[in-house]
Amino acid sequence: MAPEPEDDIEDEKNPRPLDEDDIALLKTYGLGPYSTSIKKVEKEIKEMAKKVNDLCGIKESDTGLAAPSQWDLVSDKQMMQEEQPLQVARCTKIISPNTEDAKYIINVKQIAKFVVGLGDKVSPTDIEEGMRVGVDRNKYQIQIPLPPKIDPSVTMMTVEEKPDVTYNDVGGCKEQIEKMREVVELPMLHPEKFVKLGIDPPKGVLCYGPPGTGKTLLARAVANRTDACFIRVIGSELVQKYVGEGARMVRELFQMARSKKACIVFFDEVDAIGGARFDDGVGGDNEVQRTMLEIVNQLDGFDARGNIKVLMATNRPDTLDPALLRPGRLDRKVEFGLPDLESRTQIFKIHTRTMNCERDIRFELLARLCPNSTGADIRSVCTEAGMYAIRARRKTVTEKDFLDAVNKVIKGYQKFSATPKYMVYN
Repeated sequence: MAPEPEDDIEDEKNPRPLDEDDIALLKTYGLGPYSTSIKKVEKEIKEMAKKVNDLCGIKESDTGLAAPSQWDLVSDKQMMQEEQPLQVARCTKIISPNTEDAKYIINVKQIAKFVVGLGDKVSPTDIEEGMRVGVDRNKYQIQIPLPPKIDPSVTMMTVEEKPDVTYNDVGGCKEQIEKMREVVELPMLHPEKFVKLGIDPPKGVLCYGPPGTGKTLLARAVANRTDACFIRVIGSELVQKYVGEGARMVRELFQMARSKKACIVFFDEVDAIGGARFDDGVGGDNEVQRTMLEIVNQLDGFDARGNIKVLMATNRPDTLDPALLRPGRLDRKVEFGLPDLESRTQIFKIHTRTMNCERDIRFELLARLCPNSTGADIRSVCTEAGMYAIRARRKTVTEKDFLDAVNKVIKGYQKFSATPKYMVYN
């Protein structure tokens, strides 16, 4: 049999190019050139791969999740419902720490003490002595570390929103503001000054003076000015019904304050719990005294106080316990006296800043008509002057309104004034 001509043999490596007849033949059968067909197939492969990926989900190595096709939601829900709740215990001691077979002594309240191991989901570095932990109800193995317990009523004492009072709103207390800023702001802003001198900054301030002289107002201005955590405690909040509850609240209060970078604790009306110790024979005041002794211990006891500044305010400093007032606990005592003539004029201007008043009101004359009055009295005068204007259906407050208000508030309410009574104690 004769061999076929060489021209008709097709080279596998170099196929001959398609001529017009070949292309026309391919089009007849619905086929295009090679490049068009390959592109079409590649596009289909990409679409199919995308569908497969969508159905399979993301790789397990990326998120730690299995593919959705392998999920079994019914059995997962059943397992969660069957999972037993944990009991709260306290880890009192670690036996042979830093070893593989370390054991932990836990104290489950009102049940017993147990020596247990760790669960599968917790590592030895997570557990410390004295920590609250969650244990299972069967083997009492430690399953989870818990945060320290702080009473919600203590957490609520933290001032979240800054008050809208600034130092400019506190009238006639230049010396007091300066003393307060030295204690509170200077150690926080320039601690290196105290390090160079080799002294510890003052840690506590007692503000005392008659009611209405601006003690709490200055504390609000301090809270506005500083970025530190501000905790406000009213003395009567720490007076509790059961034995030891008030002292526990004080401990948790300072524990929460120590966990912050910098903290200011303000005790308002501290004479509610800081009274001098005495024995009335009945024992009715014993619990209040225990709470006060816990405050004394936290202010300057065995443990370091840390970066915590303590402010206290009272209008009866004579009733406070001497142990509370000693230097080291309350280093500075700042007296808030009655404002002088210049200070009263300034307080009038502060309170009338937002009022719609007539021009050229003689505030110094008004200040002269209010002798021995506090900032609270002057604020009441401004409010009453506004009430006179409202009564007369006017949109501005006149000087006559202020004079009438002075007669009503300062002279008319003189019998209600507690200032002379409280000035005896300061």
